[in-house]
Amino acid sequence: MSNDVPAASLGSVPEDTLPPFLDSTYSWVRLMMSLVIATVGSVGMWSIIVVIPLLEREFGSDRAEASLPFTTIMIGFGLGNLFVGKLVDRVGIFIPMAASAILLASGFYLSTLVTSIWQFAIIQGLFIGLGTGACFGPLMSDISHWFYKRLGIAIAAAASGNYFAGMLWPLYLKGIIETEGWRVAYMNVALIILLVMLPLTFLLRRKRPTIKNVVGATSPSAEQSAPQRQSSGMTPRTLQLLMIVAGVSCCVAMSMPQVHIVAYCADLGYGITVGAEMLSLMLAGGIISRLVSGILSDYIGGVRTLLLGGILQCIALFLYIPFDGMVSLYIVSFVFGLSQGGIVPSYAIIVREYLPAHEAGQRVGLVVLATVMGMALGGWLSGYIYDLTRSYQAAFINGIAWNFVNIAIISIILFKTKAVKTPAIA
Repeated sequence: MSNDVPAASLGSVPEDTLPPFLDSTYSWVRLMMSLVIATVGSVGMWSIIVVIPLLEREFGSDRAEASLPFTTIMIGFGLGNLFVGKLVDRVGIFIPMAASAILLASGFYLSTLVTSIWQFAIIQGLFIGLGTGACFGPLMSDISHWFYKRLGIAIAAAASGNYFAGMLWPLYLKGIIETEGWRVAYMNVALIILLVMLPLTFLLRRKRPTIKNVVGATSPSAEQSAPQRQSSGMTPRTLQLLMIVAGVSCCVAMSMPQVHIVAYCADLGYGITVGAEMLSLMLAGGIISRLVSGILSDYIGGVRTLLLGGILQCIALFLYIPFDGMVSLYIVSFVFGLSQGGIVPSYAIIVREYLPAHEAGQRVGLVVLATVMGMALGGWLSGYIYDLTRSYQAAFINGIAWNFVNIAIISIILFKTKAVKTPAIA
């Protein structure tokens, strides 16, 4: 038998039969490069949060309208994850990532030329949102083909670049914004993307590895029937649909603190700088959570890890309601980050555990699109609720309700999960 089967479609096999390129030194180097690229390429998702109050003042917008560029970024980001994910399944990560760097740099430059909030929102969605799409789900999908024993931590680490961006970029940008304005800050970002991210994409040119001589590989299409580690007792379409609804629900809840913490602190009189620091602290906690969740998922699986994250996020959201002092908000924001950071990568792990490996890019992209739609909806909805009530308390309650929906769906998947016996490599 001479058919090649992607490494990530192995299922559960004896460790002594695994080929040397899985979990190899190059695998870890590739993971580190992916992490740096994701950290640089995810800047647009977090820079917009810092400038929302400035856009509101400059363009005379209300809070909901000023939140619109974030919504367009998230829509573009979600669509980018889906379409780039499909492309990565066919041609690999290098070409889509190079195109992403060019889109991002162009988007940040063009943003400095706008004269209205609507121009700004369109550019954020078409250039920055789509450009960022290659830096999350597609990177997780790509790195999953280079690991087996440490699959969970590899996917979580690749996803952590998004949160490293959220921790580092607001701190870097706020100093420039305070002294020279947001347009100069955006110009600096465009240059950094061209000088750092674009050259690093060339380090990802090596093609996805393959494995020969897999038991059961009797035809060129045998990859499609490669066994998974788990069975949900549902059709792939049903499982995918449940994960889509769960992804929307958890991220409507997640978006309330992440999108509005800077504006919330400004309303309380603490200032934009304090809000940016809280956001960075929140995402620092998110990085810890993602890495710990990745390690944990290698032992208890993606579904249990996701359920645990959903429950902890719900508890953290409750804490925002009674505590609004500066010190307490720093603490609660860090706790929130520790609670929810591992949620989104867990969806990618579930895809790799339950669904065909050769469809990983598009299926991870579809789930990420759902989570992004949740963030986009939640970001706008929280602003709308604020405009109606002049308070964020009702917005936190709204997030908690959506969080309960997520917990219920993941509990159903866990209840139906069964282990699957899989063949070893011949």
